[in-house]
Amino acid sequence: MNYFILTYAFYLAISIALTVWVAKVLFKNGRVFLVDIFHGNQELADSVNRLLLVGFYLINIGYMSLVLKENGSIQTTQVLIEVLSRKLGCIILILGGMHFLNLTIFFKLRNRARNEKPTAGFVNEK
Repeated sequence: MNYFILTYAFYLAISIALTVWVAKVLFKNGRVFLVDIFHGNQELADSVNRLLLVGFYLINIGYMSLVLKENGSIQTTQVLIEVLSRKLGCIILILGGMHFLNLTIFFKLRNRARNEKPTAGFVNEK
């Protein structure tokens, strides 16, 4: 049995499934923040949300492709599991990091948008 092919197959299947799941969660829940950031402009929020989704996929799938190759020897099931664990651990850390980066950006943009939003009924008297 070729353990390299088996490792690559498991790695890609699990990594892609995790990436798609995280992307769907970010896409669905990030929309609320974007609508607020863009003062209710849903069309603009949806457009930006789709662009963020594409960037998320490109970065994650690109990284998955870069770290796919394994230089060591995989001759036992134990080594296969260890290599797979290390590779998936890296992907999970990257996904988690990108999730927190997205949250940080959304919160900063939301705070900025709230500070810039004009207050109804406010009259500037001098």
